[in-house]
Amino acid sequence: MQSAAFTTSPSFLRPLRTSPPTNNPRLGFRFNPIRATGRNDLGAASSSNVVFPRRSWSLGSPASSKLQLRPWNPLPPLEKRAERFEVKATAEAAGEEDKSSSFTKTLVLGSLFGLWYLFNIYFNIYNKQVLKVFPYPVTITAIQFAMGTALVTFMWTFNLYKRPKISGAQLAAIVPLAVVHTLGNLFTNMSLGKVAVSFTHTIKAMEPFFSVLLSAMFLGEFPSLWVVSSLLPIVGGVALASMTEASFNWAGFWTAMASNVTNQSRNVLSKKVMVKKEDSMDNITLFSIITIMSFILLAPVALFMEGVKFTPAALQSAGLNVKQVCTRSLLAALCFHAYQQVSYMILQRVSPVTHSVGNCVKRVVVIVSSVIFFQTPVSPVNSLGTGIALVGVFLYSRVKSIKPKPKPKEA
Repeated sequence: MQSAAFTTSPSFLRPLRTSPPTNNPRLGFRFNPIRATGRNDLGAASSSNVVFPRRSWSLGSPASSKLQLRPWNPLPPLEKRAERFEVKATAEAAGEEDKSSSFTKTLVLGSLFGLWYLFNIYFNIYNKQVLKVFPYPVTITAIQFAMGTALVTFMWTFNLYKRPKISGAQLAAIVPLAVVHTLGNLFTNMSLGKVAVSFTHTIKAMEPFFSVLLSAMFLGEFPSLWVVSSLLPIVGGVALASMTEASFNWAGFWTAMASNVTNQSRNVLSKKVMVKKEDSMDNITLFSIITIMSFILLAPVALFMEGVKFTPAALQSAGLNVKQVCTRSLLAALCFHAYQQVSYMILQRVSPVTHSVGNCVKRVVVIVSSVIFFQTPVSPVNSLGTGIALVGVFLYSRVKSIKPKPKPKEA
């Protein structure tokens, strides 16, 4: 039996060294050797610092025919991080824009309310000053409608507001509204010429009472118990203020009441007639058309009833300051149209209930400012009656916002 002899080469005992691969296209990466403390093949001491690159590898799909190694990073790619940052920044910017937009809307709405009150105050002051020296309310009312007509024509001519296209049927439906609108403003000026501004507006606080009464009579809308309860302080407060009013007279009282009836008839008629509005027929456009119609209706009546009184010769013969009367009349007419325009602009931005509450506050502001400006003598009982009436108006506006719960349907 032949024996096999095994011999070991000294080279077999040497450490196994592998040459570092350089760039292997099959593996898809570049080799990075690990250097540790010790001696290299040349016997020289290496650096005392140990460098371990933090790199881990994950295998590709086992079904792949080629073994591919790719670097694994626990963080999302840079593009996705940038995308997330952009989304977050966009959301923050959108939130800031919403806050800025909300602040701007609040600022605009507050400015409109301020203009509404300011124009109303100046209208009542200038109007009262003119009516005290020029006691022709029909002519004064016609001048106010003439100023409004001029402003509307100016806005339509220069495209400051879109000119509407009105059909004949719409004009026929608007005529009754124009008639009661004309009468409402005429009766208000008649009352302002007879009694104090504060007393006229105290009586006009009874508008909710006539609104409920006319709605029940012509529309079949009967009020709830809460609405009726809110009307009691209105009626009681007006009665108490009327009994103690220093400037009270029946002409001023009944014309203010007639103003309430006609103004609330306009609201009832607008529901009864059901004016069909086109795209361009908003509230401001409707008011503009009514203003023009009111001037056309009232101008011949003023000439027939009072004649041509508003001329420099007629004013001078009456011993009046022509420049002063004309200036204040035109300013009153301008404020008259401006405060009504602003009122409709506010109504487009808020609910009718909010507008009603704002109107109640406006009446308080007008009463207080007129008492201070004209130094109207007001007794404590008169102030109490006016306050009770205005509180009732506020309660009415709040009660109207309460909607009755729908009745459950029977099975």
